[in-house]
Amino acid sequence: MAITLTEAAAARVNKFMVSRGKGIGVRLGVRTSGCSGMAYVLEFVDEIEEGDSVFEDRDIKVLVDTKSLLYLDGTELDFVKEGLSEGFKFNNPNTKESCGCGESFSV
Repeated sequence: MAITLTEAAAARVNKFMVSRGKGIGVRLGVRTSGCSGMAYVLEFVDEIEEGDSVFEDRDIKVLVDTKSLLYLDGTELDFVKEGLSEGFKFNNPNTKESCGCGESFSV
């Protein structure tokens, strides 16, 4: 089981953590939402919670709760710029379908 970050994602997470002035890494998760069933959650964290799986890639800690890990195993987090838009992109090999807006997915 693993969660990885591209160089661009690691640089962006690091930039956010420096501007926050604190934090140990980023938490990835899923929640029920959207037209395809599940949506990604990304938040900056200050401490590890009981039950978290901790991955470290490019000197960034990535925390994932047990439930979410079932859906995110093997995911690569990227940071992309497309025209005037920019944001994190989840390259999830477990995704079977995603909605047209790209905000939700199903496995």
